[in-house]
Amino acid sequence: QVQLVESGGGLVQAGGSLRLSCAASGRTASTYAMCWFRQGPGKEREFVAAINWSGWSGGSTYYADSVTGRFTISRDNAKNMMYLQMNSLKPEDTAVYYCASSRRALYSIVAAADDRGYDYWGQGTQVTVSS
Repeated sequence: QVQLVESGGGLVQAGGSLRLSCAASGRTASTYAMCWFRQGPGKEREFVAAINWSGWSGGSTYYADSVTGRFTISRDNAKNMMYLQMNSLKPEDTAVYYCASSRRALYSIVAAADDRGYDYWGQGTQVTVSS
């Protein structure tokens, strides 16, 4: 089992920045990839970004088109932490942001964006962007 806890959400004005964190604990040695998804009010859960955690593909990243150039995903393996730096935030970024982990490495954006490929999920952190 892997436990994931998100933090860093809050209220920010449009154009502002936030940094989300995801702390992983438990059997983290089996983690090969982690990601961020989000679910806005009245919307389905959608992919935001993903990163390969270890192995030869460690550090490779994938982003949804809607956040490319504004969001940056990163990891600190030694601390078992993942981050999402969010800049130039827009009201449409308002959502609950979830981190998740996978026991498989990611080799395509299609795989990264498929929530069925993730084994463990956090409880989420709310991000609200005011206009």
